[in-house]
Amino acid sequence: MRLRVLVAGLVPAVLLTVAGCGSQATEKTKDAQGRELDKVTLTLNWYPYGEHAPFYYGKKQGIFARRGIDLTIRPGQGSQKTIQATASGQTDFGWADTPALLAGVSQGLEVKSLGVFLQTTPSSVQFFDDKNIKSPADLKGKSIASTAGDALSKTFPAFLKANGLGPGDVTLQNTDPAGKMAAVISGKTDALLGFATDQGPTMQEKSGKHVSYLRFADYGLSFYSNGLLTSTGTVADKKDLVKRMVEATSESWAAAEKDPGAAVGAMAGASQQLPSEKVLTEQFGATLKLLHTDATKNRPPGVNSEADWAKTIATFAQAGVITKVEPPATYWDASFAPKG
Repeated sequence: MRLRVLVAGLVPAVLLTVAGCGSQATEKTKDAQGRELDKVTLTLNWYPYGEHAPFYYGKKQGIFARRGIDLTIRPGQGSQKTIQATASGQTDFGWADTPALLAGVSQGLEVKSLGVFLQTTPSSVQFFDDKNIKSPADLKGKSIASTAGDALSKTFPAFLKANGLGPGDVTLQNTDPAGKMAAVISGKTDALLGFATDQGPTMQEKSGKHVSYLRFADYGLSFYSNGLLTSTGTVADKKDLVKRMVEATSESWAAAEKDPGAAVGAMAGASQQLPSEKVLTEQFGATLKLLHTDATKNRPPGVNSEADWAKTIATFAQAGVITKVEPPATYWDASFAPKG
């Protein structure tokens, strides 16, 4: 079964163009101690939720500032748009899903991964317990909310195939990302495609009903997920800034892992759409389980394995998300890996 590559137009993200990308000079500022800092923008994959706690914690604790970075964190509108914004210089760095990065590079977008942090995918089918779904076989005949063209919708047919099902065994109801939860809560669909670190805890809190998951990684389909990226121009022209950004990000994730309560607390006021502290805590707790594979255990967050990259690339070549297998270096610059 092959998935059709959706070659999306470069839809402008709702972002402000900033200085500091590619070969442009980086804008400078000073902190309260008079230290000169580089102004840097990071655009997330979505509106802030628990997964993003380390960035807010690292900023609050001065981890980025100690490496000469004045960090501005911006909400995103999906990994695809974040990657487009990064490639076009609308943001210095992005935080996005690896399948979307693979597809973007295959379409000619000049971006590079600087390291994947969520090394086991949180992709999942999510549903209330009363739907009596215990295994992928129970999805037959069910309706599932999805968003056409996103990484999950491209991956789902491969998940079905891995579990002896075909696209005709389920009904996908196309909706915008924000509408998927409403479709499940209202009963319009039986389930949704989403990250187990995102929608499920919110649905559970809003409905008062327990949410369960079929995680892709538990049923034969594991691959790299969210990580840090930048444009190839920034890699070429601002190696020192890239190195400092990767080091600060890795340190922030390590610090947040040691004190998850404080990390979640650092997100206060991050967004008008911010979930409750209870949901953020559950989201971040689920995220921390995804930081390593067997090949990267006991390594700093963001250190990747070339073999894991190759496995992810092969998975999406087989699924048709990319047209051919390329070496990991096509998508990932290993030279900035944090040393710990």
